[in-house]
Amino acid sequence: MKSVNVNPAAINILQQPFVQVALPIIVALMLAAWLQNKRFDDMNRRMDEVIRRLDRIEAKLENHTERITRLEERTSLVR
Repeated sequence: MKSVNVNPAAINILQQPFVQVALPIIVALMLAAWLQNKRFDDMNRRMDEVIRRLDRIEAKLENHTERITRLEERTSLVR
């Protein structure tokens, strides 16, 4: 059976405070930012859908306003 030689410099790097403390924090912050970005993308997509629905409602209301105006003109007693 062969013995595995581990480089002492590699073990020494893993014992550095940056690797043990700061690196996990940086990774966690990057992961949180990525997840938050996905949430913003989802919220933007939903807001776009709401805006499209409101545009359709507005178009229907304008159509109804025109129809009501025409009806008022037709049924007006004063001409």
